[in-house]
Amino acid sequence: MCVHVQPHATQIAVLEGRTLVEHMVSRAADDATQIDGNIYRGRVQNVLPGMEAAFVDIGTPKNAVLYRGDVRYDPDDVETATKGLPRIEEMLVPGQLIVCQVTKNPIGAKGARLTQEVSIPGRFAVMVPSSSAFGISKRLDDNERRRLRRILDEVRPAGHGLIVRTAAEGASREELATDIARLMERWSSIEAAAAKAKSPALLYREPDIAVRIVREELNRDYRAVVIDDPAMYDQVRSYVEQVNPELVDRVELYDQVAEQVPVFERFHVHEQLHKALDRKVWLPSGGSLIIERTEALTVIDVNTGKNVGTSNLEETVFRNNLEAAEEIARQLRLRDIGGIIVIDFIDMEIRDNREKVATALRAALARDKTRTQVFDISELGLVEMTRKRISEGLVESLSTTCTVCGGRGAVIDESLV
Repeated sequence: MCVHVQPHATQIAVLEGRTLVEHMVSRAADDATQIDGNIYRGRVQNVLPGMEAAFVDIGTPKNAVLYRGDVRYDPDDVETATKGLPRIEEMLVPGQLIVCQVTKNPIGAKGARLTQEVSIPGRFAVMVPSSSAFGISKRLDDNERRRLRRILDEVRPAGHGLIVRTAAEGASREELATDIARLMERWSSIEAAAAKAKSPALLYREPDIAVRIVREELNRDYRAVVIDDPAMYDQVRSYVEQVNPELVDRVELYDQVAEQVPVFERFHVHEQLHKALDRKVWLPSGGSLIIERTEALTVIDVNTGKNVGTSNLEETVFRNNLEAAEEIARQLRLRDIGGIIVIDFIDMEIRDNREKVATALRAALARDKTRTQVFDISELGLVEMTRKRISEGLVESLSTTCTVCGGRGAVIDESLV
């Protein structure tokens, strides 16, 4: 993991070997746009029964939206006019103050998305206050899940839900208890701040992006976290010393003067970023991907390009599609593409080949921590999939809309229209 700190932005690059797989940007001005995970005291502005949603003022330039399914309520406090679940206008009223958490950053013209099911992430667990939620990461094997369940029966806080993360693998009872105690203390301070707030206010801010990513990601699989800023290095090292002392030696300060090149140049991040901004991606065998993003969805076209194969057409296409499946999974992570995605694989006549390509795509996406859903390849060779959209994406985070064409990619001849 490479952390590059600049006066106006902090960038983080995650590499597997020498290959860039994730990139994140945080700016000082992002207090209004990069707010995923923040907890607010919000005021309901208006309730839209026809949309089953409410707009909530949380103190940001755009009102956030809270959908009916994300509203928490006490059945004893709600009077329903009909049998069954209450309607949103029966649970919320304009002017009401609520505690809510951002689950999706504002993107484009859309405001942030909220939930009242607040969750507070720690190193090993996520606490869900005033909830019965309980779960253990499915990525852990059965023996480890049973071990953690026994520990949690002893340390789980009364009246609160708990979700154990993959990072808890091998954690001792004392480490889990300390992590949960820290989460309880944080929730108590949030409750106290909410009780005092009489207007929209920020109750809890997620830490700096470097600390947040280290909290989410750092485990024994990482060889190093390289940081080129002394202040950020001290902050991250202090955090790791508290929560994971055995990994503190893997946090390194990068000396640009001694190395004579910036950290992103040293680890070949810049050149890979430039390639990730292009719509065309070359595959090792000579094939290519064309990635086109629209407001509604992202389309990925797979081409054989210079790959002419050696045996027959079906085998050439199959091998090209397998290569493409692996690269598509990497590009989705790297470019942070979310929403609906349609992949146009090259047509394959043999059904077994289509199934193998779909399996390869799912296996490659399994390394992606962002939730995805993949459907089978259709008769037209199309794969429909979704990837949870959390942030704006790589291209948007590194660019601004063209003032000449307005983002259309074409300049209209004004004399003809």
